[in-house]
Amino acid sequence: MKKQFNRMRQLANQTVGRAEKTEVLSEDLLQVEKRLDLVKQVTHSTHKKLTACLQGQQGADIEKRSKKLPLTILAQCMVEGAAVLGDDSLLGKMLKLCGETEEKLAQELIQFEFQIERDVVEPLYVLAEVDIPNIQKQRKHLAKLVLDMDSSRTRYQQSSKSSSHPSTLQPGAKSESLREEMEEAANRMEICRDQLSADMYSFVAKEIDYANYFQTLIETQAEYHRKSLEILHSVLPQIKAHQEAWVEKPSFGKSLEEHLNISGREIAFPIEACVTMLLECGMQEEGLFRVAPSASKLKKLKASLDCGVLDVQEYSSDPHAIAGALKSYLRELPEPLMTSELYDEWIQASNIQDMDKRLQALMAACEKLPTDNLNNFRYLVKFLARLSEYQDANKMTPGNMAIVLGPNLLWTHTEPNMTEMMTTLSLQIVGIIEPIIQHADWFFPGEIEFNLTGSYGSPIHTNHNSNYSSMPSPDMDQSERKQQQHDQSRRPLSVATDNMMLEFYKKDGIRKIQRYSFIS
Repeated sequence: MKKQFNRMRQLANQTVGRAEKTEVLSEDLLQVEKRLDLVKQVTHSTHKKLTACLQGQQGADIEKRSKKLPLTILAQCMVEGAAVLGDDSLLGKMLKLCGETEEKLAQELIQFEFQIERDVVEPLYVLAEVDIPNIQKQRKHLAKLVLDMDSSRTRYQQSSKSSSHPSTLQPGAKSESLREEMEEAANRMEICRDQLSADMYSFVAKEIDYANYFQTLIETQAEYHRKSLEILHSVLPQIKAHQEAWVEKPSFGKSLEEHLNISGREIAFPIEACVTMLLECGMQEEGLFRVAPSASKLKKLKASLDCGVLDVQEYSSDPHAIAGALKSYLRELPEPLMTSELYDEWIQASNIQDMDKRLQALMAACEKLPTDNLNNFRYLVKFLARLSEYQDANKMTPGNMAIVLGPNLLWTHTEPNMTEMMTTLSLQIVGIIEPIIQHADWFFPGEIEFNLTGSYGSPIHTNHNSNYSSMPSPDMDQSERKQQQHDQSRRPLSVATDNMMLEFYKKDGIRKIQRYSFIS
């Protein structure tokens, strides 16, 4: 009971004396104490977020971590897909190459995360959850020892006052005991204070080491990205080589030079295929290049030409679809066959009234065409000249061909309104194309072999005009109708506007055509 009473009295004395508690830490260490708590909060938060960034299973060995890494799973999926498609397909080659690359990147990622976990994540955890909490625990223990010391001092002082009273008997022994207790408490406090001070000063001195954790993070990231970039740079030439070596590439919408370089051809495949088939089955077809084909047929033929697979027998009975595909190819070239660079020169030549001088100017412009453009333009003009020999049957005179094909051979990159296009500009283009067709042998002397790479033609020939009109085809779905409307609004003019242009020239443009055209 007496021992319990003394303990309660000690606690009461501590409670009463807390307002006058002795502060044993210097002002500098008190500031360090405040900073400890802030550093703990920041480090704990950073450790948590950084851990969340790691994709691998934390703490697992490298092999186990690799199996569950998303990048490894992706690489495996690509390699398996390549095996299914086979190396004889471009997609199979790409999947295999990219899958192997992703696997290398996954291994780099595993090594990176392993190093980050070892050199950054774990040290941050130790700092936030071990080192700083230990110092804070020592600080709490010191606070308790200070209270014990203050309490011992208070009891000793009270005992000293009591021993000085005359009525006190044998005061010396008790006072001596309390003094020893006070000294022992002060000694314990000093030992704890010195240890705490040393740890606090050590924390301040090590701040540069703690800062190095974040430098290590950035340096490790930089090295990881550098190695990953080396892997990607090393594989890109292989990927591009496979792409460039693959000859089965779309031709519609691609530049003429690119298509010819890839295919190793002199004449674009769609031009040669369409011209050769038309020579066999379409020379006497009325309204060739003017009558609109079925949109679905045209779409199918363009897709066939794009992948280099062509059913000659199927399309030889549909010359308007073949002519439409040829016009579409010319219309969808990024740059006109007669080139944007020479546009002003072509237009200036068309404005020359003297026909001999105009022909000379057109020849000068023609000779400036790049080799690829010149070869394909010559090929096309020689075909149109051959087509004009059947104008009594097909109704396609050089003037009519110039009207419907000219805007697909030369156009401006500005956006003129429809009226302007159908008057001055179109008349100028007619004034360029018509005399070139009429004088094809003067512009391009000698015979030309149209079937350069194979036979696309068929002797089958029937008149199909009753199956076509310039209106949207009845078998055209809503998206195809919208696409045709879009094509009609773009430059150069589409098939659907050719009839409009012909009617315009018949009614209002005949005198202008006579002025701009050469009458042989």
